Amino acid sequence: MSTTQYTWGLGRRKTSVARVRVSSGAGGFLVNGRPADEFFPNIMTRNRVLEPLKITGATGTYDIRCQVDGGGPMSGADAVVLGLARALLQLNPTWEPLLREHKLLTRDSRKKERKKYGRRGARRGFQFSKR
Repeated sequence: MSTTQYTWGLGRRKTSVARVRVSSGAGGFLVNGRPADEFFPNIMTRNRVLEPLKITGATGTYDIRCQVDGGGPMSGADAVVLGLARALLQLNPTWEPLLREHKLLTRDSRKKERKKYGRRGARRGFQFSKR
């Protein structure tokens, strides 16, 4: 039985959490047990997820498995990007300036603002009627 070395990275965005596991391999990319092309059908999210690999030049050298929970497709993709960038940083610390330059190691902390009492949404008030 062979033991494979894994490197883990955790990424978050809005309500999405992505646990990314990177190991040396042929370049397979699975998200929730499905190929990344199938999980992210939108070309924009697919390219966004592959960005850390393209920037570091590690496109066909690692097998990546992700577990994404919560959120929508865009926040899930951004969570995967952060988790993948953190895992690649553990594998090769010399990539840090490159990943930081492209803002792939920065967590986007923006979340949905809660609805306030006496308002129709988070900030919008109800329509005023004089009569």
